[in-house]
Amino acid sequence: MPTDVIGYLYAATVAAGGIMGYVKAGSIPSLGAGLAFGAILGFGAHLNSQEPPRPLLQFGTSLALAGIMGSRFYRSGKMMPAGMICLISIAALVRNVVTYNRYLPLPGRT
Repeated sequence: MPTDVIGYLYAATVAAGGIMGYVKAGSIPSLGAGLAFGAILGFGAHLNSQEPPRPLLQFGTSLALAGIMGSRFYRSGKMMPAGMICLISIAALVRNVVTYNRYLPLPGRT
């Protein structure tokens, strides 16, 4: 299985967003959440790069991030950063389902 470059870029984008939130607004929670989610997504990209790929960690983290940031976007109406991270996370979810469908432990599969 090739290296999950897109997964690593997604992880780096989330971590960079946390760093930017800290630099621009001095938000320590943004820094902590961005680095934590970025690290988990980076490890998920590492697991996707294995043979066979294991996409469940990255899928679950993307789902959580899409939900959290989607809720923030709904409340604030601001596209940056909540709306953008929500859209990127939804794209990562779709990509994980399409690319790694046969490796996801879906109910009803034997």
